[in-house]
Amino acid sequence: MVVNLQIHPMQKPSATPPEGGEGGGRKEGLLAWDRQYREKGRIWRGAPAKLPYLPAVSRVLELGCGNGKTLAAMLRRPWRVAALDLSPLAVRFGGEIAASLQGAPSQADLLVADVASLPFQDDTFDAVFAFHVLGHLLVRDRRRAAAEAARVLKGGGRLFFLEFGVDDMRAGKGVEVEPMTFKRGGGVTTHYFSEGEVLGLFDILSPVSVSTDRRLSRIMGLDHIRADVEAEFIKQKD
Repeated sequence: MVVNLQIHPMQKPSATPPEGGEGGGRKEGLLAWDRQYREKGRIWRGAPAKLPYLPAVSRVLELGCGNGKTLAAMLRRPWRVAALDLSPLAVRFGGEIAASLQGAPSQADLLVADVASLPFQDDTFDAVFAFHVLGHLLVRDRRRAAAEAARVLKGGGRLFFLEFGVDDMRAGKGVEVEPMTFKRGGGVTTHYFSEGEVLGLFDILSPVSVSTDRRLSRIMGLDHIRADVEAEFIKQKD
């Protein structure tokens, strides 16, 4: 397994500056996530989301790799994987997981970067994965990140989206900082999506599917609804 860690990527970034003032709150978010990683270590555990079939040597980008839960599954596929996160601690954890996967077929390029201003050329990737990352941005930065994800996709490329839905048990808990966006303990902000909102967010791409997965989770003897909005989009060729 070859792992390349980059703090200052050499590829060309987006020419348009991020919106939102002082990074649209991303600086505050970065501090909150770094506190979480310092205090709790590898936050994200359990089984990763199911990955789709993609041809061998597909160029794949993961937005918000966290501590590497989904990245580890990606690296077992014969893909060329790039993964990024705003938190240097998350990227370090992800790099450690990638380096431990002896014999995995993929090469990993990990970098510290902002999903709202991606350091890649246009039309670079065959697929972009946005799993539980855009929901931690405020609305202006979500829109910017969605546009950036579409920009770096090749024509015919696919974008895969996964976030918490409005029916999730945690929706409405915490301090509401924007509609359906709540800040909870530790300072981490989470937005809860409807299917229509996701379609609107990626309206420059063509939808393939969008659905909400609702399931019961038993906590302390009581059933609670967990809800995830899943979607797939394709970028039409010119």
